[in-house]
Amino acid sequence: MRDSEAAPFAVIACGALIADVRRILERRGWQADLYGIPATYHMRPWKIIAAVDEQLQEIRERYRKVIVAYGDCGTAGELDSVLQRHGAERLSGAHCYEIYCGCGFEGLQEREPTTYFLTDYLVWSWDEVVAKEMGLDLDPSLKTTLFGGFTSITYVCQTSDPELLEKARSIASDLGLPLVVEEVGLAELEAQLARLIDWE
Repeated sequence: MRDSEAAPFAVIACGALIADVRRILERRGWQADLYGIPATYHMRPWKIIAAVDEQLQEIRERYRKVIVAYGDCGTAGELDSVLQRHGAERLSGAHCYEIYCGCGFEGLQEREPTTYFLTDYLVWSWDEVVAKEMGLDLDPSLKTTLFGGFTSITYVCQTSDPELLEKARSIASDLGLPLVVEEVGLAELEAQLARLIDWE
């Protein structure tokens, strides 16, 4: 049974989305409990499946509805199977870039089909979440192997933060790729959250 004192909704969020989800919840005054999953699991999608499954087993019966703030994120539909079993729903989209951009993502891909995408979170946490997880900190020569097939970096930014923009430029320069900046904000993410929990 759901704890009568708990919020009626819960959101299980990827660590790459959780700050923005929290910002939206607080700004809109939406009452929901928030649970996080480490963003580094994106390098090993099976960990996403297991972690979300475990979290849902622990909390599902305490809430009227649980929303999972993930895309498919490389799980090849396995995450959706877990959600169906628990009666939970996720954001629509293959990954966070599509979630942030909404229907505009297809246009970005058409214009920049061989681009590497960054978000505010990935820029902010680049050294720990990307460089270290990919081994670039130990072997910088891996940059050619891992990024040689890309022709640009596209930074889909949620905020107009000069420091993040400068760091994005530094990342692109370090990889030897031109930087494309697309200011997408949080409107698409907010609309998806509202739709899934019927706040609108």
